[in-house]
Amino acid sequence: MSKYHFQIFFPRYATDYGMFHFCIADTEHDWREGSEQYEFIERCLASADRQKQPWLIFLAHRVLGYSSNSYYAEQGSFEEPMGRESLQRLWQKYKVDLAVYGHVHNYERTCPIYQSICTSQEKSNYKGPLNGTIHVVAGGGGAGLADFTTLQTSWSIFKDHDFGFIKLTAIDHSNFLFEYKKSSDGKVYDSFTISRDYRDILACAVDSCPSTTLAS
Repeated sequence: MSKYHFQIFFPRYATDYGMFHFCIADTEHDWREGSEQYEFIERCLASADRQKQPWLIFLAHRVLGYSSNSYYAEQGSFEEPMGRESLQRLWQKYKVDLAVYGHVHNYERTCPIYQSICTSQEKSNYKGPLNGTIHVVAGGGGAGLADFTTLQTSWSIFKDHDFGFIKLTAIDHSNFLFEYKKSSDGKVYDSFTISRDYRDILACAVDSCPSTTLAS
């Protein structure tokens, strides 16, 4: 009797689309500092040509950033175990504009954030450098809706206990529009804009970008 062995490979890859550079991580394998995937993620972020693709987006299935999902809150982490601890240094170093996750089936958007601290009190019209990354959970369909914790987190800007999807529009090198739409009617229920001089992020088109901290 023959035996068949199956192994599932979850891809990690980079791609450009218009003025966007996307770095897609595989959350079924180790992403912590020192791992092969961590090195891939840094290479991907460092390879972004911000003159051609000024908008840098990180994508992953499981939530490696921030989520008010009740399960994550019960774990006391608001994330996958050790999700952001290593990666937040890369997001900050390469000035990642947006990080988007699935897995949790609801919608949530954070402030621009670094080390669990909002770097801006603005909620919808960001001007100038963010000094942090905006994290979005947009699980969409495929499973039942996940409940939010009753705990109030200072970094959560907008929550919706519903299915939906997001639309990213690079208006030009310096202006970006984000929209969240419900699947039920296609209408916009959350949005924000970023307006900046794109030359502010050109220093991160090479491997030698200095890390940024709240103190700087």
